[in-house]
Amino acid sequence: MPLKKLGVALAAALVAAGAQAADFVYGGDTTGGPTYQRALATFSSLSGLGTAVAYDTLEFTVTDSGSYDFVSEAAGGWDNYLFLYSPSFDPGAALSNGVIGNDDLGGIGTSGFSGVSLTTGVSYVLVTTGFGNGDFGSYTNTISGIGSVVAVPEPATYGMMALGLLAVGGLARRQRRAG
Repeated sequence: MPLKKLGVALAAALVAAGAQAADFVYGGDTTGGPTYQRALATFSSLSGLGTAVAYDTLEFTVTDSGSYDFVSEAAGGWDNYLFLYSPSFDPGAALSNGVIGNDDLGGIGTSGFSGVSLTTGVSYVLVTTGFGNGDFGSYTNTISGIGSVVAVPEPATYGMMALGLLAVGGLARRQRRAG
């Protein structure tokens, strides 16, 4: 079987089997991060235990609408908490835009949720935080689902990219003048 036909046949088989896109895995650290008063998992009220909890965020979109799973693993077993917001997250209004939250997924140090329906073209913010004020540390988050996760760069990243492009343009201009 020619290689091209084999590739097409393999791709068709994966689609027919319902293959998922690759997992999106990233890490971070809430130590020394900004703090807020976190919500309860139901977004019904703010937590009295978590009044100054460090957090970290990931803004993202997805390439395909469908079901997605989220798992957060806390390094060292600190009591992590995971929240999903859409279309934005405001730490001063933690009850607004909440989609889902979870403290312990099988025990302290692991949080997450499964079967969350996400839509292409919609912005989401995943917030990794702690249960209480003393819960912080490094973590690894995994998002898996029908499509790919596309992280939205922070504004500072755009600025650095613009500076890099200007530097490359300047070097190219200098080389043309010299040559």
